[in-house]
Amino acid sequence: MLRVDCARWGQTPEDLRRLGLSAPHARTRERALALFDITQHSCATQVALHTGRRAHTVMGWVHAYNTQGPDALAFRRTGGRRPFFACAAKPNSARRSAPPSVRPRRRP
Repeated sequence: MLRVDCARWGQTPEDLRRLGLSAPHARTRERALALFDITQHSCATQVALHTGRRAHTVMGWVHAYNTQGPDALAFRRTGGRRPFFACAAKPNSARRSAPPSVRPRRRP
C-alpha cells in the first residue's frame, strides 16, 4: 500500500493540510491536499477521482514527496507556451511601451 512518509521530513499530516491551504500556487495546494487525503486513509485512486487527475499522477506526487520532501510539491513552470490570457504573455514591445493615456473623468 502506498503511504506518505511525513515523519521522514519532520512533518505531520496537519503540516500538509496547512501547506494545502496556504501555498501561493493552486497546483502546490492541490498536491499537498492530495497527500493529506492519502494520510487520512484514502488511496491514490480515490484521490485521483476527486481531483480529476490520473492515479499515476497522484502516485507520482507521493513518490516525489517521499524521496525529495516538501519541496517536491512546489509547482515549477517547466516550459511550453505561456497562457494567452496571462498578463505576462504580452510581447516585450507592448510591456515597454508608454502607458495608455488617461481619459478625463466624465462629470455627471
